[in-house]
This record gives sequence, C-alpha cells and structure tokens, in this order.
Amino acid sequence: MNRGFVSIVGAGPGDPELLTLRALRRLEQADLVLFDALVDPRTLRLAPRARRFFVGKRANRPSITQDTIHRLMIRAARKGDRVVRLKGGDPFVLGRGGEEAMALFLANVPFEIVPGLSSAVAVPALAGIPVTHRGTASAFLVVSGHAESAYGPLLSSLLPGAATLVVLMGVGERARISARLIARGWTPDTPAALLLAASTPRSWAWMGRLAELAGVEVPQGAADLPGTIVVGDVVGLAANGRIAAATPEIPAEMEVAG
Repeated sequence: MNRGFVSIVGAGPGDPELLTLRALRRLEQADLVLFDALVDPRTLRLAPRARRFFVGKRANRPSITQDTIHRLMIRAARKGDRVVRLKGGDPFVLGRGGEEAMALFLANVPFEIVPGLSSAVAVPALAGIPVTHRGTASAFLVVSGHAESAYGPLLSSLLPGAATLVVLMGVGERARISARLIARGWTPDTPAALLLAASTPRSWAWMGRLAELAGVEVPQGAADLPGTIVVGDVVGLAANGRIAAATPEIPAEMEVAG
C-alpha cells in the first residue's frame, strides 16, 4: 500500500478476532487511526505505531462534525500518512462510509473500502438467530432506530411477518417500535430479541415476545452499549434452543496442533 492513502475499514461487531485479514494489515501499517464510538479498545491495540483520535458520534451528545472528519482524513493523507478510518460493523451499512468515500474522491485522495462484518447480520448470528431461514423468513429489513421519522414509514409499510426486522441503534426506541409494529398488525406473540454488546465481554441478550419488548430492563450502565433489536419468527429458533448460540471457544477436537 502506497503512502498518502486512506482505508475506510469496517471493524465488525466488536471482537477483534472478527476483523478481516485486510483490516488487520491496514491497522498494523497505519500512521493515523480515526475511530468511532463503538470500536472495541482491543481493536485499537492492533495499530501499535499509529496516532489514534476519537471522532465518534453518540446520540444527544456534543461530537465532531462529519465535515471535520473529512478534513482530518484529507489533510493527513496529503501529508503522506497511511490513514485508517475505523468504523463499527461495515462502513457502508448505516455508517456514513459513503459520505467519506465521496469526500475523498472529490479531494482526489486515493482510498479503499475494507468491508466489515455488519452488526445487522453478525449480532443476531452470535445469539443463534439466523436473519433468514428456509420456511420461516426469506428476507430481512435493516433500519436505523435513531429517529421515528426515519424508521416509522418503513415499519408502517412492512406487512406483518413479511421479513425479519433488524433495528440497529434503536434500544431507546424499543417501546415506540413495538407499539408501531403491533398497530401495523404484528401479533403481540411475535418472537423478539434485544441484544447488547455482542461479541464483547459485556454481551447481554433478552428474548421474548414483541409485546414485552417495551418493558425490558437493560442492565445498569448499559446505556452506551451498542444494541440490536430483532423481530420475527427466526428469533424463536434461538429462544427455543433449536439453534445454539455461537461461542468463542473452539471445541478440543477442532483445534489444530501447531
């Protein structure tokens, strides 16, 4: 990789072991890492020689502007730095990666996209929930839960049970989401899940009925944890124990001597 280059890198759902090999190489080579709020601190340790700057955004809190992030990337690359713009999940899934790529293109700064494991798929999978399953769900819809004005029209247009619903960044909106779906005709008994900090030591999961989602009490101190809501019959596959939740331990018979 030439100097004076930006890599827009997806960090996956949290656990550094879920990074791609290319993401790992870019971190090892980086002179500067601009990282988001949900990036696991363990991932930052994979960039030992880089300067690291937090540029994340959190709801209802003061944060750096998107234009400032663009300027930081462009200025560092023009100085000859290898820049990693490190984003949670996949950079192009509800992550403003497209905006950053466009800014680099317009500034004539060479860049690449390093896809990451999207939380929309990885977080349910780590809880044993397949977002699609033959005979149960043939599609899934991913929405941002930040604002009802954004997700509301999508949920109102979704036929009950037509697809698995995955809501990212919507833990604080769970009551409104549940009420809107039930008003749309989803049965109150539809399986639902609330998943926090998947793949990290602080992971926490709740599974139950859609009607119960609004009243779920999250653990103390969990307000800043990344959260995912999943609604649909596929949740029942995990809740009923028909699909075991993923685990980071490797069975002894699968270990490779080396």
